Amino acid sequence: MTGTEGSASVGRREWTPTEVAVLDAVKRCCERWGIDKVTVDDIARESGVSRATMYRMFPGGRDVIFEAHRVHELDKFFTRLLHQIEGAASLEDLLVRTVTSATRELRGDDHIALMLASEPGAVLGELTVEGLPRIIRVATAYLIPFADEFLPRPQSRALIDIVARLVISYFLAPSAVVDFGDETSARRFLVPFLPVLPDLRSPTTQESHP
Repeated sequence: MTGTEGSASVGRREWTPTEVAVLDAVKRCCERWGIDKVTVDDIARESGVSRATMYRMFPGGRDVIFEAHRVHELDKFFTRLLHQIEGAASLEDLLVRTVTSATRELRGDDHIALMLASEPGAVLGELTVEGLPRIIRVATAYLIPFADEFLPRPQSRALIDIVARLVISYFLAPSAVVDFGDETSARRFLVPFLPVLPDLRSPTTQESHP
């Protein structure tokens, strides 16, 4: 499955090499100095891309560059995730693979760990109220072709919304009862919910986000 048609319908983004150089530089600068202290000049020096070029690529300056950086990091996260969920033969398999793989990716992300340690407030905002609509939007762009194999489109969107919220909540507040990073434990927890999935409806709040 390539997912090209389904992906395009919900807006996956292609990045140019110059954009990637800038956005990877944002990441390094944040790790070095902290999110609030990074300037456009810092990013220009780190990336080797001029301010003028950056402003042409990201009209609006620092805020637009940082928003692009967040989306780019999500793109990389879900690209890695796709390699781990490809070939799922059933809805149960897709659900379990998605939850366990996403949990492992989050646990193994050194950048998130570093930023949580140095700037927990900013990172928590990006994983919850401020950033959740963005996360769900990008997750939908990547995962909708896979979910559509087993569910109608409205239910696919609803499932992705729920799974994104579930994985983030678990990552931020792990449970001693279930380990979402372990396939057996995650499957035991998730399978009882499968019968209710056909009754899911796409959340109106999700549809309101661009």
